[in-house]
Amino acid sequence: MLQELNYYKELDLVEIVEDIINLDSKMRFVAIIDKNGNIVETIMKDGKSSLKSQKEEEHFCKQVAQRRNMRAHFDNSLGQVRYVHVEREKLTQMVIYPKNYTVYFTMEPEMTIENKLQIINKIKKMTSHL
Repeated sequence: MLQELNYYKELDLVEIVEDIINLDSKMRFVAIIDKNGNIVETIMKDGKSSLKSQKEEEHFCKQVAQRRNMRAHFDNSLGQVRYVHVEREKLTQMVIYPKNYTVYFTMEPEMTIENKLQIINKIKKMTSHL
């Protein structure tokens, strides 16, 4: 486990998003976003097409950063956010909050909740140093 965590500390962001997108065949999209909402690194699964335009994706990532700031107001009373999970008809959206970045990723909605939770936990471990 410790060896696995040290492995990801040595990778650059491109390699991390590539490893995340390859966790499961039903993964669609991964973005690492800075605290201002700028996309720092992104990848789309081969063979998948984006459901949003590039401009919409950039706008959405800005909103993800704004929502992180809004949620932080409740950290003292409710505790820190572990992850955000949104189920839509066409895809599942997930967000996790490492210290300095936000990781936003999407997957096909047909996955079981247990499978989704396993993926979330793997990504949290992979990005815990960010």
